[in-house]
Amino acid sequence: MRGRIIGPMGDRVALSIIGVLSLAIVGVVGVLLLAHDPGRRFSAEVTALPALNAALNATCAALLVVGWIAIRRRRIGVHRACMLAACVASALFLVSYVVYHALAGSRPFGGQGWIRVVYFPILVSHVVLAAVMVPFVLTTVYRALSGRFDRHVPIARRTLPVWLYVSVTGVLVYLLLYHVG
Repeated sequence: MRGRIIGPMGDRVALSIIGVLSLAIVGVVGVLLLAHDPGRRFSAEVTALPALNAALNATCAALLVVGWIAIRRRRIGVHRACMLAACVASALFLVSYVVYHALAGSRPFGGQGWIRVVYFPILVSHVVLAAVMVPFVLTTVYRALSGRFDRHVPIARRTLPVWLYVSVTGVLVYLLLYHVG
């Protein structure tokens, strides 16, 4: 099939791998956020990571928009490059996020009044959709790389706006947590 980057693999096997990988990612992040006490011993060494995470989220959002514009203009090579780069930015974000939370823990929101009403719905929707998006992003990428564009396009149309929302709200969470609250 034209456009195939990865070799043939049964959808059942690929989707099983995607499911296990997604559960592992969401599980690790969940444990770090809900059941991990890092003791704050290494927090000074990772103080720059939240800003890096926001930059990676912003980069991902920009790449998603450029990739969407490229596919609308039938510039498939640019689209592919942007979307793969967005995946790399998201993966780097995930690594940085896990390192930060493993070593420094979570930062409580210090804002008071109306800003709390703004912050927490953004945070909750961001976290929930980020967890839900993992298997969708992986499946979308798998279908594109395996040349299954007939199955890639329908899921990509649903994955892109939610992935973009998660990326943009990741930047908003950072700004509200570290610069407003």
